[in-house]
Amino acid sequence: MKRNNIKGSLILTLGSLIWGFAFVVQSDAANFIKPFAFNSLRSLLGALVIGTYVFIKAKATKTEVFEKTKEYKKNAIIGGIICGIFLAFSVNFQQLGLSVYPEGVPAEARAGFLTALYVVMVPIASIVLRKRVSPVILVAVFIATAGVYLLCLSDGFSGFYLGDGLMLLCALSCTIHIMFVDKYGPIIGGPQLSMIQFVICGIISGVISLIAEPDMTVHNITSALPQILYMGIFSSGVAYTLQIVGQKYAEPAVASISMSLEGVFATLGGWIVLGSALTIREFFGCLLVFVAILTAQIPEILINKKGRSMRND
Repeated sequence: MKRNNIKGSLILTLGSLIWGFAFVVQSDAANFIKPFAFNSLRSLLGALVIGTYVFIKAKATKTEVFEKTKEYKKNAIIGGIICGIFLAFSVNFQQLGLSVYPEGVPAEARAGFLTALYVVMVPIASIVLRKRVSPVILVAVFIATAGVYLLCLSDGFSGFYLGDGLMLLCALSCTIHIMFVDKYGPIIGGPQLSMIQFVICGIISGVISLIAEPDMTVHNITSALPQILYMGIFSSGVAYTLQIVGQKYAEPAVASISMSLEGVFATLGGWIVLGSALTIREFFGCLLVFVAILTAQIPEILINKKGRSMRND
């Protein structure tokens, strides 16, 4: 199939816009509802949205939602549970981080760029697993480290907040989550795996909420209902669907660059909606993290370019 990078990039950029502004929504939600309860409700709603898409598509194409073979069921259960667990780690570290930033700190921008470091962490994890990694990735790691220093540590450790640490843990969890999705996604099917993992994430977050957040009330839920609906319908459902559609058109490298704009939109969202402003150092820190994210895509761009050249010969 001939790729249309412009069309795919625009679709994926729209998805990144939704995800970027989701940081603003999450930050606002922290004022009304506890983190685990919020993530439980948004995840279960996300599972419902994606499940609706999966079942409608299966009915339209007259195919099975889930294959009936024992091997498929085994992978669906194991893969769904593992991915759901690490998704739960990711979203809860992220929400907890957003809820503990001090007032006046541009939480959305810091969260958006620190979370996006998974783009650099994934290749690093490949090194740990003894896979060959391009030297360009090491350059990206160096640039990312410099960016994190300016964003969080340029004024010493007093400028490093608990929220920053939780965002780095979120990025680490995202890294592990991505590697398991990469393993089980092609076997189970992307939408099917996503639906299962959101259910698992919702259940885990809900159980923790019942234990750790006993003071949760219906009023808390109704107060945060707009944020829950945005995260469940748009961030989980619509943006995920845009990702699936966009990646059908765009080359992988173009897709990953478009999706890395999430941090930029998080910063813009915090500035436009909440009036959060970056200091000069924080701005350059964000800029360096973004450059590192783009640099990490170079090996994939070169591989794709070489592959296309070989196909054209």
